[in-house]
Amino acid sequence: MTTPFPFTAVVGQDDLRLALLLNAVSPAVGGVLVRGEKGTAKSTAVRALSALLPEVAVVPGCRFSCDPAAPDPACPDGPHETGPGAQRPARMVELPVGASEDRLVGALDIERALSEGVKAFEPGLLADAHRGILYVDEVNLLHDHLVDLLLDAAAMGASYVEREGVSVRHAARFLLVGTMNPEEGELRPQLLDRFGLTVEVAASREPDQRVEVVRRRLAYDDDPAGFTVRWADEESSVRARIIAARALLPSVRLGDGALRQIAATCAAFEVDGMRADIVMARTATALAAWAGRTDVLAEDVRQAALLALPHRRRRNPFDAPGLDENKLDETLEEFAEQEPKPEDDDPDPDGGPDGSGGGGGQQPPESDSDGPQGDDTGAQPEAEEGGEPQPSGAGSGEQQPVRASEPFRTKALSVPGIGEGAAGRRSRARTEHGRTTGSRRPQGALTKLHLAATIQAAAPHQLARGRSGRGLVVRRDDLRQATREGREGNLVLFVVDASGSMAARQRMSAVKGAVLSLLLDAYQRRDKVGLVTFRGSAADVALPPTSSVDAAAVRLESLPTGGRTPLAAGLLKAHDVLRVERLRDPARRALVVVVTDGRATGGPEPVALAGRAARLFAADGVASVVVDCESGPVRLGLAGQLAGELEGTAVTLDELRADSIAGLVKDVQRRAA
Repeated sequence: MTTPFPFTAVVGQDDLRLALLLNAVSPAVGGVLVRGEKGTAKSTAVRALSALLPEVAVVPGCRFSCDPAAPDPACPDGPHETGPGAQRPARMVELPVGASEDRLVGALDIERALSEGVKAFEPGLLADAHRGILYVDEVNLLHDHLVDLLLDAAAMGASYVEREGVSVRHAARFLLVGTMNPEEGELRPQLLDRFGLTVEVAASREPDQRVEVVRRRLAYDDDPAGFTVRWADEESSVRARIIAARALLPSVRLGDGALRQIAATCAAFEVDGMRADIVMARTATALAAWAGRTDVLAEDVRQAALLALPHRRRRNPFDAPGLDENKLDETLEEFAEQEPKPEDDDPDPDGGPDGSGGGGGQQPPESDSDGPQGDDTGAQPEAEEGGEPQPSGAGSGEQQPVRASEPFRTKALSVPGIGEGAAGRRSRARTEHGRTTGSRRPQGALTKLHLAATIQAAAPHQLARGRSGRGLVVRRDDLRQATREGREGNLVLFVVDASGSMAARQRMSAVKGAVLSLLLDAYQRRDKVGLVTFRGSAADVALPPTSSVDAAAVRLESLPTGGRTPLAAGLLKAHDVLRVERLRDPARRALVVVVTDGRATGGPEPVALAGRAARLFAADGVASVVVDCESGPVRLGLAGQLAGELEGTAVTLDELRADSIAGLVKDVQRRAA
């Protein structure tokens, strides 16, 4: 068994360690979401926490970790009698991103259930994690159907397995800890709200601290057991402090003044629902117990707000988490009442795991991402396209980025046909979840039984199998897997014209607003996105295909414009991106969204070359949409011609809105079929 890195040997990351320890003191806080860049000891700290948790008493032989003092009356292994039980270490169970539903919730033996009426149940990871830690690394990449199961279990404290009328229920109360890199995509709001606390982590920029990180890591790799022994005293000290804080927790008093500050803070930051208030109250109480106090102070409320509110104040996917600490201090001061002062012998006035305290998700200074720009309300003449071609990303024709217009709800764009890609919400696909459309023989383990088809397959053989009783004689060859149709996520590749013909401020602002709206739609439909831009004399991959819609929005915001219109280069670059992505993820189908006025300039025969590039997409059967950005009383209709070459469809910016002309989806499917 691998020796875990000691929790107390983690350098820095005070907020992370404090959040984890508060959950160890009071599991009712609701878990921790750890956000940050790669290589910042996120997983190391979480795995090290389990070694600090006190042992739990369990019923001997119970696969569901029932408490012997109060066993679950509905436990599948029960009923249990009360008794002293047995002690075992608290578990930390890891949920892999690619886990199946059966692995998470457990599996029923359908064959025995049908033929013998026996609830033969094999517990899953939720049962293993009961009264322990459920750790999800890269939680933002978890499949939607697994997220739904986690939400249900976290909300009810129990897991239910329902299969064709056979039901099994068991307790599943666990400390949910997730880590994620925001560059790879954000979490659904429902799951985000289930995490009690959130912490932003980043690598230290202090050379001395980085040197100490490397020194300790090398020492651990050379001799894990010896390194752990050297930190044994510190580990024992923290473990003892957790036990003492747990014992003190019921005695901590949360006064009316602190409650008013909590309520006022949540109201001031306009968080949804009441979960934030409850989590803040529990966190502030745990902070007081961790500090060895029996009264909750304003400093506890402030620290609780910094840990519990940043991820709950996101109003849309492109809002950065964080809190305005000046506003927080003003709110706390406004609703402050006379409070007891901390005693002089307070063992840890800062509340940190090693006396250092923590900022708890402090927001980095805001920066103006819009760049220098003038008034966006007045139209400016389009940039001239004459003269020598300008290199991509530079040149005298380049204009400063402009702000995107207000995003709007877009028409639903989908890829025609039925795919088999990753679960999502855009296009039709054969999936494990959705409506049942037929049956087939199972390939591997049976996951979704088609009951009628199974009975139909077994019925003709009952006499030959010697059936004498009421039970149906079912063999494995009779079992049929249900085939289901649901929705998949696609790769939405944006090909955006940033040339001089698009550079008028009003037009480019509207174009960015349209692309931003489509990005919001891609976020909601669980798509991967990519961004190719073309201007000057070449095209650039501004963002390779990724699940991070936030990253695409940032690149879009800083997009410069100007120069000629190398439309063919943009299409060829996009075709190359799709070719590489098809090798990486062949099951994920693509939807190409070309945002342009259709003009092509620069080089010999630019229009003909663009047509030949567009026909490559048509030959590969790639679904495409051209967003026609041409404006003014005189229109050349070049975007429509491009859509014809792509065998896709053309829509104007106005038609892209959900409340505009009906039938866009049918038109996209008809033209792309």
